[in-house]
Amino acid sequence: MGLFKKNPFGHILFLKLWLIRILGVLSHRRYRGFNELQIDGSEIIKDLPPQGVLFVSNHQTYFADVVSMFHVFNASLSGRNDSIKNVGYLWKPKLNVYYVAAKETMQSGLLPKILAYAGAITVERTWRAKGEEVSRAVNPDDTKNIGVALDDGWVITFPQGTTKPFKPIRKGTAHIIKQYKPIVVPIVIDGFRRSFDKKGLRIKKRNILQSMEIKAPLEIDYENDSVEKIVEQLEFAIEQHPSFLKVIPEEALKDMEDLNKMRRWEY
Repeated sequence: MGLFKKNPFGHILFLKLWLIRILGVLSHRRYRGFNELQIDGSEIIKDLPPQGVLFVSNHQTYFADVVSMFHVFNASLSGRNDSIKNVGYLWKPKLNVYYVAAKETMQSGLLPKILAYAGAITVERTWRAKGEEVSRAVNPDDTKNIGVALDDGWVITFPQGTTKPFKPIRKGTAHIIKQYKPIVVPIVIDGFRRSFDKKGLRIKKRNILQSMEIKAPLEIDYENDSVEKIVEQLEFAIEQHPSFLKVIPEEALKDMEDLNKMRRWEY
């Protein structure tokens, strides 16, 4: 790697390499130490092509979710199945992994700006800004940048655009899928909301069992499937379709939350 070689967004790869190594080492105990990350399906990762993959996931914190995925992806690519034991996989991380994040969030302080350099594709929210409801057109440059990232490597996106559960999938993700035709890999996470604060920077509770399930790529007819059909497919794939709530009685939801508080493991 040339010392000053850059990716399509002008980021120096050598600097990005060391950022991922350092941040990875510093964050590792958040998923294998203070808390435990249970992984399922990571064998799918190493069989994916090096470019043109879109990971879609539910969202629980601003940063902890995506950092955990960087760990799992690189561990899998280095030959580990469903494990992030031993951070040696960070020595040669995959540098063309990007994630979609709100521009407002990534400009909110020094640490978010550092995390942005590690791989963020910043976009302007069309429905919310500075805590206020807004309505504005999609910035075409944002969509273009996601396409550039897909051409270069892998992209992680959280199509609900919020950390609140069971919120609607934004149609923009479906439009991107139809336009760029990526391989779409669903991910379902849990436990992050209980173990971290909303930003995912501060540990709120220790000994929480976190989970990440990586599912097989979706079968999508890019030409004939409607945006609405793709949206519904995504909702079911990341287990955020309203039907997941409707089949669970209120009493059962309360019992599940009580159980979640007990989902602890021992050192």
